[in-house]
Order: sequence, then structure tokens, then C-alpha cells
Amino acid sequence: MATATTTTTKIIDSHLHVWASPQEAMDKYPYVPGQEPSLRGNYDFLLHCMEEAGVDGALIVQPINHKFDHSYVTSVLKKHPSKFVGCCLANPAQDGTGLHQLQHLILEDGYRAVRFNPYLWPSGQQMTNEIGKAMFCKAGELGVAVGFMCMKGLNLHISEIEKLCTQYPNTAVVLDHLGFCKPPTNEEEAKALSQLMGLSRFPQVYVKFSGLFRVSRNPFPYQDLIPLLSQLVSSFGADHVMWGSDFPFVVQECGYKQAKEAISVIAHQLPLSSSDLEWIMGKTAMQLFRPQS
Repeated sequence: MATATTTTTKIIDSHLHVWASPQEAMDKYPYVPGQEPSLRGNYDFLLHCMEEAGVDGALIVQPINHKFDHSYVTSVLKKHPSKFVGCCLANPAQDGTGLHQLQHLILEDGYRAVRFNPYLWPSGQQMTNEIGKAMFCKAGELGVAVGFMCMKGLNLHISEIEKLCTQYPNTAVVLDHLGFCKPPTNEEEAKALSQLMGLSRFPQVYVKFSGLFRVSRNPFPYQDLIPLLSQLVSSFGADHVMWGSDFPFVVQECGYKQAKEAISVIAHQLPLSSSDLEWIMGKTAMQLFRPQS
């Protein structure tokens, strides 16, 4: 990942995906059956979008299209080691193969985070089961963060996250896409947002202000999220908040460049200090996901 200079903070996208083109999938990097993408998401397209938007680096999150086969993302990381770092996908297989894969991806391939997708856990199992705890603990031992993807609602997984944070305080935690909390319109949504803010009592918790189209009720530039960003910065501190685009999904929503520009619009209306904005737009991600020397 790009490193900061003394004069300019790099712009880092904390959340995006890449996957093989259809031709690459036929030749070398097959999709998981049933998970064939409907969007263009190969890394050449990403590089073009990043250059156009003035984004310097990114954390690539392993996509479901390739599931536990990380070879495509790994190939991108090796092609562009100064621009990208990786977030692998946790495999909660009961036989422990996922734990071995996690160690390999971190120690051999340089991944700097691991994604816990609760919907990949066996039916009836929680992320606090034995294999979940083993992977969460190992991530902390190896100095990488665990990201949580709570697409069906933070309320469904908050107790698991709190238990893991309490039991393993040395493991950094990241909530993807504001924990999928929307600007509240009812009591249940207000409770979910309160639960998200309540996680700030754990010093190891970070929040991605990412995939704004997923949580906003408004079109670009998603100005109904202004109060949420204000609350995040007040609760967690700007050094625990980071912007992410959710490329390539964002391309058909508002465009990649506009995903970055939305933050400027929101920040201006708060207003955020230039220091806080620097943390959100790059410094937080660079500090949390920095490659091991």
C-alpha cells in the first residue's frame, strides 16, 4: 500500500473488490459456480477508475465470486505491492483448513485483514464457535484486523462481535459499511445505530464509512449520512473511521470518482477539520493495514 509522505496524505480506498474477467476466469481464475459476476470488476478497470479519481491505494477484499480461492487477488497484490494490500475471506470449515489458509495468506502472501462473513458459517453456528474464536485470536496474534460483514443487520451479530472483542482485545475489528446501519426511521433502526456507536467502548474497533449507496436512503451525494458521519467521528474518533467505495458495485450507482467526491460534500457540510478528513480518506487505513516490514 502507498505510504504517506511528509507533505501529502495519500487517498486510500479501504473497501473494494476485484475479480477475474470472463476470459481470465476461463483461462486461469474460475468463478465459484452460481457466483458468476454480472459486473465488470477486473483489476485493469479498477486501476483506470482509481487513476481517474485520484485514489492512491486500496484494501482489496476477497470477493464471493472466487470464495476461498484467493489466487486472483493474490496475483494483483503481487503485481502492485506498493498500491494494494489484501483482506482475505475466512473459511469457517470445521476441519480447521480455514485456520491454516488464514496463516498462509497472512504470512506468505501478505494479507493484512480477514473478513468474517457470518452467512458462510454452518447453519446454526455462530462466529463465536471454536473455529471462529481460533481464527479471530490468530488474526490478533498475527497483527491483522478482522472485518465483519453484517449485511442482514448488525442486530443479528452484535452479541457475537461484543463477545469476541471482550475475549480478544488485541484483535483489531472493522465494521464494513457502517455495520449496514441506515439513517434511522424507526425504533429498531435507531437501536442498531446505537449498538454501532456503542462499539466505540472497545478501543480496537474501527468503522468503514463505505458503500454509502448501501446505507443511504438518498441518491448521490448521500447527504442523509451527514449526521451518521458526525456521530462516528464523535464516538470513535476520525482515526478509527475510513472511507471505502465498494468498487465495482458503486460504479453503476454513482460512479467511482463520485464515490470519493461524496465524502468531500459531506465533510464540507459538517464541517470536518482537514486533519479529520485526512484520517478518514487515508491515514486510518494506512495505519491499520500497513504491510509488515
